[in-house]
Amino acid sequence: MKASELVALDAAVGPGGLDAEAAVAQLRAADPVLGRTLERAGPFALERKRAPTLFYALAEAITHQQLSGRAARTIFGRVVELFPRTRGGPTPEQVLAATDEALRGAGLSRAKVASLRDLAEKAASGAIPTLAEARRLDDEAVIEQLSSVRGIGRWTAEMLLIFHLGRPDVLPLGDYGVRKGYALAFRKRALPTPAELAKRGERWRPYRTVATWYLWRALELPAVRKGAPGG
Repeated sequence: MKASELVALDAAVGPGGLDAEAAVAQLRAADPVLGRTLERAGPFALERKRAPTLFYALAEAITHQQLSGRAARTIFGRVVELFPRTRGGPTPEQVLAATDEALRGAGLSRAKVASLRDLAEKAASGAIPTLAEARRLDDEAVIEQLSSVRGIGRWTAEMLLIFHLGRPDVLPLGDYGVRKGYALAFRKRALPTPAELAKRGERWRPYRTVATWYLWRALELPAVRKGAPGG
């Protein structure tokens, strides 16, 4: 995830009504080394994404896997256009009724068609929550339920928690951008292991989503001059 793909929210409030100024102040106090990146990057500016249903958000996420943003948007747009009379995007039942040829014709790979069908089956049967139900579940429960879908793993579920549900305390330990941003922010030669990142991340609770966004931002900041302390 590139920080350039994120658009500023209201200056004072982040995801889920989070008080961004208070979160940044606490992170600076808890971790002065991370605080230098916060200072250089400026105000917290993560925009929550909107989707009519959880099914729609996950179908879009499946489409985007291993593709550039532009290509994925084009393909997902074609998928949506297969169901022109539906408000709010295709329903699970419509996807299940569509032929493989139609879905493949929109640009989906065979693996993504299989994932989309599994998602549709689980959504139609109630095996995964609706968007309203997901808002009432804790983070790990959302991750566990969504990870039951073929092609959706922990990372995809964590991105949904951050960008669609606005959860304030998510740290995606397997995200390359977060790990690379950490190495840059903390002046490390090697990427941190998930265990190392998790250990440092304990300092950032309950605002690990805010820390995550700043680690993404670290990828776009000018290189720190040599000789600066790393912590």
